Amino acid sequence: MSGRELLGPWGEALAAGAYRKKRYRILAMNYRTRLGEIDIIAANRSYLVFAEVKLRKDDTHGAAREFVHMRKQQRIKSAAELYLAENETQLQPRFDVVEIYAPEGLATKKPEIRILEDAFS
Repeated sequence: MSGRELLGPWGEALAAGAYRKKRYRILAMNYRTRLGEIDIIAANRSYLVFAEVKLRKDDTHGAAREFVHMRKQQRIKSAAELYLAENETQLQPRFDVVEIYAPEGLATKKPEIRILEDAFS
């Protein structure tokens, strides 16, 4: 795999670690359906989180969250509906975007990670 191919899984692992630090359990990563994909599904005592991870070197061309456009949000919501149909829960669903800024790519020592809660509303 090239460095570019490793960036996605690396960013998703960083995001999962950030959720774990906030005491979330990671229930699934790269949950795929015919309707869409969800990077991370995590839960705490109150929320079932469906998270989209966006990794960028910087925000020169806009914030990472700006790349989660309406069509992408709809695909994530559709995949989440399928997940909820297969996995009953009393938890409140929430859609987050995790922005990761890594100026040196995989060589970045301390990437900046921002969890934007309830990002689709």
